[in-house]
Amino acid sequence: MSEHRLPERDRPWVMRTYAGHSDAKRSNELYRGNLAKGQTGLSVAFDLPTQTGYDPDHVLARGEVGKVGVSVAHKGDMHQLFDGIPLDEMNTSMTINATAAWLLGLYITVAEENGVERSALKGTTQNDIIKEYLSRGTYAFPPEPSMRLIADMVAFSVNEVPSWNPTNICSYHLQEAGATPVQEIAYALSTGIAVLDEVKARGQVADADFPKVFGRISFFVNAGIRLIEEIGKLRAMGRLWNEIGRERYGVTDEKMLRFRYGVQVNSLGLTEAQPENNIQRIVLEALAVTLSRDARARALQLPAWNEAMGLPRPWDQQWSLRIQQVLANETDLLEYPDVFEGSKVMDGLVEELIEGARAEMAVVEEHGGAVAAVPYMKARLVESHRERVARIESGEQKVVGQNSFTESEDSPLTAGADGGILTPDPEVERERVEALEAWKSERDEDAVKAALEELGRVAADNGQNIMPATIAAAKAGATTGEWAEVLREAFGAYRGPTGVSSAAPAADREQLEAIRARVDEVSEQIGHRIKILVGKPGLDGHSNGSEQIALRARDAGMEVIYQGIRLTPEEIAESALQEDVDVIGLSILSGSHLELVPEVVRRLRDEQVDAPVVAGGIIPPADAKRLRDAGVDGVYTPKDFDINKIMGEIVDLVAKRAGSRAAA
Repeated sequence: MSEHRLPERDRPWVMRTYAGHSDAKRSNELYRGNLAKGQTGLSVAFDLPTQTGYDPDHVLARGEVGKVGVSVAHKGDMHQLFDGIPLDEMNTSMTINATAAWLLGLYITVAEENGVERSALKGTTQNDIIKEYLSRGTYAFPPEPSMRLIADMVAFSVNEVPSWNPTNICSYHLQEAGATPVQEIAYALSTGIAVLDEVKARGQVADADFPKVFGRISFFVNAGIRLIEEIGKLRAMGRLWNEIGRERYGVTDEKMLRFRYGVQVNSLGLTEAQPENNIQRIVLEALAVTLSRDARARALQLPAWNEAMGLPRPWDQQWSLRIQQVLANETDLLEYPDVFEGSKVMDGLVEELIEGARAEMAVVEEHGGAVAAVPYMKARLVESHRERVARIESGEQKVVGQNSFTESEDSPLTAGADGGILTPDPEVERERVEALEAWKSERDEDAVKAALEELGRVAADNGQNIMPATIAAAKAGATTGEWAEVLREAFGAYRGPTGVSSAAPAADREQLEAIRARVDEVSEQIGHRIKILVGKPGLDGHSNGSEQIALRARDAGMEVIYQGIRLTPEEIAESALQEDVDVIGLSILSGSHLELVPEVVRRLRDEQVDAPVVAGGIIPPADAKRLRDAGVDGVYTPKDFDINKIMGEIVDLVAKRAGSRAAA
């Protein structure tokens, strides 16, 4: 056999579709359908209440139940979610972080109650809390106890669930938050070091088994549209991870030193404008993580073409699965050794990225490591994202269909009655609340109380592993909200940094001159500096957009009130009243805008706050009309990429409202 061909074709990667919505029954039907279409692993999307540790009846869960994933409140839901799916054969990935210990506990419970030994389970819990503080926002507890939960899961899994990946360091959301390739590499690997150091410090794994700990750490990365740079990034990450294992932890087993990663390719670059262009973007991004054999993904899930518009339908997800299947089965990319070996371009790019990542990792280390450096990293990501947005606004960075080649025929993909997206049944939330009440009425309350008391005792003792008590609570019938509430009482509350106040001023002042002049003009007209409240009602932690609005408003000369994520409508209205703001901007990307935005407007009117309200997010046109009918003065979606234009319209709203008051 020639050296330029493999002796036999490589096995393809695990093919997944990130899926789940509404309730366990509907999601189970979706999973079984996807598996029948040739999907080879499951990737479970949980709704925001499940991700952040709230039951469907909690005030913060309003409007969020079943929207961005499946609602799982107890072991009964988990049984239904995996009904008919053999857990001893399935490779299951669960995108869950703050409540990862709980969901793994439920998964183990369901397996064992179905006669499957925990040692036979294969899969992954994402379980990366640092990126939640930096980019995604579904944290529940402060950093230190959260790191303890991760370390406890790692130790427990290595000892009792040896084929499970207990943590999946997730650089995916770092790129979504604006990270450069160097930042994505540096912050992800720094997080891996923080996890490994915490596991070692807790001493629950024998020194002889520590290479197994290193070998079970996996990564979940992003692949953007810059094809060559993304290939170089993955090759650089692999080399640095190997270096960290050898030099910092003394790992010598080549199998344990492998850089094991799964991928969802970039969603940040998907556009609402000309959404059909997203298909070629997804294909190119999939190539970035499959072409290089020495840095090939071990699992891959692709977004659907319409994710900038709303929730994908089963057909849309099938299209993304078929992209993977065509790549693996019809092309020849699995037949060759690494096609980039010896490339001076690739070798030079990898060295450049490694050098930059080492330097940035050193800065993180100077700040005390990844946990202590969260405020630093958050501010740098906000700044990087601002630079990306500015490049698109100026046209320096071209996005086809959005800021260039914008002339277009109407897309037949969005011409249907559903607008090209799936809308969850609005009755799901009511159904889930009723089901929760029924579950509680039928369980053994004494057993649940005893299990939660034991969980609280273990949580208060830093020397104990949280997993046995968590599994016991799951088996007793405790709920997601009850488990999390016990830990909130033990660990305390936490509010992550926004990165806005500590971000440096904008470097390019010329782009801001016109809007700064308009802000100054209207501020003089109303007798004080324009004051804007940027609020995120509900549980949506996707704060990138709200941070950029707050940052641009600050750079344009407004006074900005931005308290971060996870606020109730009541809190936003009260803040608007107390701060005497001139305009309120609301950001929601989770699909709960029709429930939460009108509620904020109603409460503002009850408080007699006479200020215009604008809303931004993934909002279909029909919903935008309903929001305007409910009193919203402006609606912005992903197609509105020019933030200076948005700022100008907001300033005009303030001037118009002030003029109306003066006329009255």
